Amino acid sequence: MRYEGNIFRPPSEAYSLIVQVTIGCTHNTCTFCSMFKDKEFRVRDVREVLEDLDMARTYYKHVEKIFLADGDALCLSNNKLMVILEHIRKVFPECKRVGAYGTPQDVLVKTPDELVQLRENGLGIIYIGAESGSQKVLDAVNKGVTREQIIEAVKKIQKAGIKASVTFISGLAGPDDMEEHALETASMISEME
Repeated sequence: MRYEGNIFRPPSEAYSLIVQVTIGCTHNTCTFCSMFKDKEFRVRDVREVLEDLDMARTYYKHVEKIFLADGDALCLSNNKLMVILEHIRKVFPECKRVGAYGTPQDVLVKTPDELVQLRENGLGIIYIGAESGSQKVLDAVNKGVTREQIIEAVKKIQKAGIKASVTFISGLAGPDDMEEHALETASMISEME
């Protein structure tokens, strides 16, 4: 397996095989996040990703979950993602779920049919960092999306039958705006259903 830089994954991917399909994050300007600041974003060559999957098969006898890293693997076109997902099904037939980070922008660019296609080929969970339900806080941390876009993206994921795992950061607003942050985040969660 070939990895570049530090690798980050959601806690629920602790026992997953992690494969980098992108390096870094397409947005990479959120003020609170230092995960990918040392990396310049790029998409890995799909042939390298397939080689990594083949290499992993020689080391691991049983892989139930695979996580496609780095910051937002969902930015890949469906054509590229389908090649990777099909190879996972071929090489790891026991794999029960593939997960990936995705920005709301990535999700909103995909058509409903594209998301269903990804689900039907193994993508079972998309992790989205919402961070806050407050537009004031989202603007302050340079999230690059609106509250409404985040809600729309999560609903779109769920409608496609994919599990959405949404992260909020308590305390992100600081003491001056903590009440707005808390109330608007609770409201956002309710709207996401």
